[in-house]
Amino acid sequence: MTREEIEAFAMGLPAATKVVQWGGSDVYKVGGKVFAICGLRGGLSFKVSEIGFEVLTNGGPARQAPYLHKGSWVIVDLDAADAADMGDWLTNAHAMIVAKLTRLKRQELALG
Repeated sequence: MTREEIEAFAMGLPAATKVVQWGGSDVYKVGGKVFAICGLRGGLSFKVSEIGFEVLTNGGPARQAPYLHKGSWVIVDLDAADAADMGDWLTNAHAMIVAKLTRLKRQELALG
């Protein structure tokens, strides 16, 4: 996927926002919390579960995301996976962050 395609997909997720920071990276957030970063070291970094981290980094297309050693973050080269996989990973990362938001914040954002 290209950065433009990632942006289109990520911004299509409920209540997603984008800021450019950290040296020109596209940082995608929900409720003010980061769920994905595109452009960091030329790849897509995103939040995963502990199981997802193991699957994606042990023989999968991902590696530990630089600068994000806490909380199971991985990075995948933009050309290392197909669009369906990238979309699934972004959707899951978004859902994981939404689940960590307070009930009030989820209500403010119309996220349930």
